[in-house]
Amino acid sequence: MRPAPVVAALCVALAACARSDREVILTEKAPPPIGPYSQAVRVGATLYVSGQLGIEPGTRQLVAGGVATQTQQAMKNIEAILSAAGFSFADVVQVQIFLEDMDDYGAVNGVYRGYFPQAAPARAAVVVAGLPLDAKVEILVVAVRSRR
Repeated sequence: MRPAPVVAALCVALAACARSDREVILTEKAPPPIGPYSQAVRVGATLYVSGQLGIEPGTRQLVAGGVATQTQQAMKNIEAILSAAGFSFADVVQVQIFLEDMDDYGAVNGVYRGYFPQAAPARAAVVVAGLPLDAKVEILVVAVRSRR
């Protein structure tokens, strides 16, 4: 079944708008991508931040220490990317956390809680078979800038 002409025209217009309002975000205050992806992409009022590891931007290496230290650094990297795009943690609406080990869930929450003391975003946390650079945690966020 084909969409009605008005619906089809709206879909074409929305797709064109999304393409023309797309901006790649890159900041030196966060580690550069380690693969073929952007640190973040803004489309309209929405920012999609790629998964961040606990990589220190200056050394481009995982920070020393355990999962809490890596989580802290990943969140600092996310904060730098959000800031470069004109967003903040208050704009974050969704978070995905990928863990090497579910036993690290409490330690990650201990750090994470400090970034979202009120009105925490929607979130998923899952265990994965492995992460780049043998990291213990990877975190990605989606933020939506509200009208201010």
